[in-house]
Amino acid sequence: MLEEVESWLARRSWSAADRPLDRLLAAKARDPRRGSVSVVLPALNEEATVGEIVTAIRRELMEKVRLVDELVVIDSGSTDATAKVARGAGARVVHRDDILPRIPAVPGKGEVLWRSLLVTGGDIVCFVDADLKEFSADFVSGIVGPLLTDPDVRFVKAMYDRPLGDTAGQGGRVTELVARPLLNLHWPQLAGFVQPLGGEYAARRSLLEQLPFPVGYGVELGLLVDALHTVGLDALAQVDVGVRKHRHQDGQALGRMAAAIYRTAQLRLSRGHLVRPSLTQFERGEDGFVPRTHPVDTEERPPMREIEEYVSRRAA
Repeated sequence: MLEEVESWLARRSWSAADRPLDRLLAAKARDPRRGSVSVVLPALNEEATVGEIVTAIRRELMEKVRLVDELVVIDSGSTDATAKVARGAGARVVHRDDILPRIPAVPGKGEVLWRSLLVTGGDIVCFVDADLKEFSADFVSGIVGPLLTDPDVRFVKAMYDRPLGDTAGQGGRVTELVARPLLNLHWPQLAGFVQPLGGEYAARRSLLEQLPFPVGYGVELGLLVDALHTVGLDALAQVDVGVRKHRHQDGQALGRMAAAIYRTAQLRLSRGHLVRPSLTQFERGEDGFVPRTHPVDTEERPPMREIEEYVSRRAA
């Protein structure tokens, strides 16, 4: 590991307990205009978990204390009761297709996160996946904390243990097999991030609006790499929030995720194009193995500050 990274780990890695809520509230009160916080949950068919997450954030961080200013669930085209459950728990729910309708939406998590900037107003934007189980509000307060208390910090990732079933530390398979090798080989300054692909992170709006957003699974890697190049390593940080439990993907879904992440890395290394942006996988059928070919996300949305509607909204 680079000496620079070892130094960064000592200075820019914290625990959620390092910043108690009273300290965060005091920091927010000192500069409420720059301390407004928006929490965004991208959601696709998450009726089983989204309500508990929304309820915990509202109860702990909006009612007991006023740390979070707005809580928005972006529905990515759910066919279940995700929107109804989220709304009933107290979130504002916005459908992906209703945001910036002049640009047709495409499927993908990054697409939803990008569009969320147009329907939120906080100076700090905090993203939280909607499939988390046994959710703690520390996931939000922990990663928002450094942004409220340290003006030099611009981007904060959550770090945590990721059990796979009953086995500790075996989650994050795409992280260990794809993302971590890529980062260590090509962006060694980012080798200190424990969960580079984690879906829980917070950043200053002023940074997010400068960054392109891969529309699919590559969004976490893309934002992390681009943030490094935009503001430098010392503006990035991570916070330990404990244990993350969520719904795990099957092996084929992980393969598609890995392909998208590799493509995102490749684009940033060469700014070129994949010769064949697709991935063929195999499923056993009645007569043997059947090939299934899936497209690999090849589209990215431009920095939000280049979108006319966003510029007009921020100027209003």
